[in-house]
Amino acid sequence: MLEGKTILITGGTGSFGNHFVEYVLKHDKPKKIIIYSRDEFKQFNMANKFKQYSNILRFFIGDVRDEQRFRRALNGVDYVIHAAAMKQVPACEYNPIEAIKTNIDGATNVINGVLDTPTVKKVVALSTDKAVNPINLYGGTKLVSDKLFIAANAYAGARDLTLSIVRYGNVAGSRGSVIPFFQNILDQGKKKLPITDYQMTRFWISLEEGVQLVLKALEEAQGGETFISKIPSFKITDLAKAMCEDCEMPEVGIREGEKLHEIMITKEDSLNTYEYEKHYIIYPNYTWWTEDRIIQGGKKVEQGFSYSSDNNKEWLSVEELKELLVNVK
Repeated sequence: MLEGKTILITGGTGSFGNHFVEYVLKHDKPKKIIIYSRDEFKQFNMANKFKQYSNILRFFIGDVRDEQRFRRALNGVDYVIHAAAMKQVPACEYNPIEAIKTNIDGATNVINGVLDTPTVKKVVALSTDKAVNPINLYGGTKLVSDKLFIAANAYAGARDLTLSIVRYGNVAGSRGSVIPFFQNILDQGKKKLPITDYQMTRFWISLEEGVQLVLKALEEAQGGETFISKIPSFKITDLAKAMCEDCEMPEVGIREGEKLHEIMITKEDSLNTYEYEKHYIIYPNYTWWTEDRIIQGGKKVEQGFSYSSDNNKEWLSVEELKELLVNVK
């Protein structure tokens, strides 16, 4: 699917971008992959990591806040993956205008850029569980971003352009997730892992599963869909036991803007959600969208269905978590 294509990834030096590039270079033959980000040191490290592919990789210093610079980077691009965002909940709470500039204004710049670039055919924007019934500013800005990308399909007109969303929670082992936080404590020789709430649950998704969901959206999207993987849940207390069996686990209280459970699909979403073998799709509910765009092979979920980490059918045990942690870098 990506053979001979030029792909641009915003925020491409992050965990997702690095793994996406590694996966695609191993399994496909793209013409060019453009890494668009604002950190020259991370770009330097990434260029060294993939130096044998210097004929394929291109590095653009730029910010999604800068529409003119982003438009320059779009020259000849076929596919865009929008991964750039301010993601740290406390940072967004303390710097709300900056979060809006990146997550909302930046999304607008990306959308305007691709709508005005005839070569672009497919756009996939990365979302988060925090955009569902948001209780913090990060989630609120990502909800707006999701709505902008979905609505942009109406402005594509007769053009062969689709924009879609993929949604998942914290990727296992990614920057800011609980695994490196726990591991850092253990590396210091400490035997006390703080638990915000003993009831807390999360979904487990690996970087590779996140990449595969994006590739599925690139391949199948008709425009306006939100793709959500079927993935197992785990209890935070079980994760702590898997990382350190004899550690103390004091309950320290939930942090500002933090949820007990990750929610991917609400009861309200159920009216427009279809279940497939390995994923769900929430279809848009707009006048411009028609049911002939529904991807074959799915079955509409029952009204009132919801999908969150606490009502999941599949759960990881402590032993299964131990096995999975071996592959978390």
